[in-house]
Amino acid sequence: MSTPRSFRNSPADFLPEALGGLVAAHPQARWDERGFVALVDRPAAPGPEAPADPGPRVAVVSGGGSGHEPLHAGFLGEGMLSAVCPGLVFTSPNAVQITEATRWADRGAGVLHVVKNYTGDVMNFRVAEDVATAPGDEGPGRRGTAATLLVEKVAGAAAWRGDDLDAVADVAQWVADNSRSMAVALAPGHLPASGARTFDLEEGQMEVGVGIHGERGVVRDQAAPASEIVDRLLAEVAEDLRLGAGEEVILLVNGLGGTSLLELHLLFGQALAWLEGRGVTVRRSLVGNFVTLLTMAGASLTLTRATEEVVRLLDAPTTAPAWPHALGRRPRYAPAVLSAEDALPAEGEENAWLSAFVRRVQEGAGRLTELDRLAGDGDFGANMEAALGDVRLPLRGPDAAVFAGLSRRFLVRSGGTSGAVLGTLFRELARAAERDPSPSGLARGLERGCAAIRELGGARPGDGTLLDALQPAAEAAARVAERGEDAEGGLLREAYRAAVAGAERTREAVARKGRASYVGEASRGVIDPGAVLVTWLFGEE
Repeated sequence: MSTPRSFRNSPADFLPEALGGLVAAHPQARWDERGFVALVDRPAAPGPEAPADPGPRVAVVSGGGSGHEPLHAGFLGEGMLSAVCPGLVFTSPNAVQITEATRWADRGAGVLHVVKNYTGDVMNFRVAEDVATAPGDEGPGRRGTAATLLVEKVAGAAAWRGDDLDAVADVAQWVADNSRSMAVALAPGHLPASGARTFDLEEGQMEVGVGIHGERGVVRDQAAPASEIVDRLLAEVAEDLRLGAGEEVILLVNGLGGTSLLELHLLFGQALAWLEGRGVTVRRSLVGNFVTLLTMAGASLTLTRATEEVVRLLDAPTTAPAWPHALGRRPRYAPAVLSAEDALPAEGEENAWLSAFVRRVQEGAGRLTELDRLAGDGDFGANMEAALGDVRLPLRGPDAAVFAGLSRRFLVRSGGTSGAVLGTLFRELARAAERDPSPSGLARGLERGCAAIRELGGARPGDGTLLDALQPAAEAAARVAERGEDAEGGLLREAYRAAVAGAERTREAVARKGRASYVGEASRGVIDPGAVLVTWLFGEE
């Protein structure tokens, strides 16, 4: 029996229990046993789009297969949907559900159905804007996907302010007709009741043109950088919409359920830059998980032509919990680049020792990340790459100046525990080398670095941190310096041997400090990545 990848009790009870929890979490929602989620009637203070006593309003009803949350139940609320008909996962609701929901919702002004253009939805219950599926006389035509959200909002706002049924239908249909979307997936989703994948996709590939029922796309290709993916999707969308320079649009960047908000905002920035470069103005924007495919790692991009009327209806208030509190208004994009004084010396003799250290970090960042993934939170290598990944080699200048530059880079660019700890170490090394550039000064700097780290985070040797490698290395360096033996080369060799032995001891320790301490016994058997990095400071086998 395979291990389930979803939270569930029995597969048969999954949807009723999940919908029950959804309704319980939504104070305006009530489950009607006839098969729909109803908006609880309650008095509301009239907003700017609603007259004080508008009389009976048009009701807007939508629905479809479950698995797209927060669509549709998350958009149940005043100024949006009056009732929602949920089907089984990726399966349309039946005609009885829709009939009962329509009868319940009708208050005398009529009911507008917002129906995605999927065969089951249309037969039982049309928004059709997915450019991955072509219109025409044959076949069902374009699928209805993320633009459904915008249609529901515009229709709900028009109904709430008192427009009659024909007017609500006209503005909703205009938005549907003037919207286009396209989606891409980097990994399939999985069905919560069975654990089965929605389709198979090898690592390193992407599926272009996926639909919201988890179906495969129209093209499978090698995964590409975000800028290329955005260009590929928006080129199709803009061409199909016949979008030209000088026009204004609504931009919706929608996650498919398994993509982080950081990635969605990256795509959003790329999309803004793409549109700006073609003379298209974004009047309003939305970024988030609105129309999902369970856990699929992917995103869709939607463009809708903007008019003053459409913008006014999108801005109108609603109590629907999943509608964003505020939309982007004429957003502008520029990368959020950190500006700080973290430059390394550009002149002087080549510093072979510290150049070798930086090269090891640059080449080994992936190994550090994997070690940290096994016994921590997986970001250590990324933090080291942020600090040193763009350093041009060889480094130049005396140890003191290079130490100071490395300290600033760790403190400013890495952040977190690793940035503070390593920034502190290199700060102490810089101070000691400034006073005494000899091997004795280096030995004192290492010892002061150990003391400063112990004070900073409370770690001690044996706690499964980089101190397990650094403290023995400092003690070995002090012995070499005290004997007056040579020369830096001997000090580094002895420090390296001691650091390696100390790092190996972290493999069997249960971390008590640092990132690995949060996972307890799971840290056992994995060498601490910070200790590995310390060994790289002194040498490499």
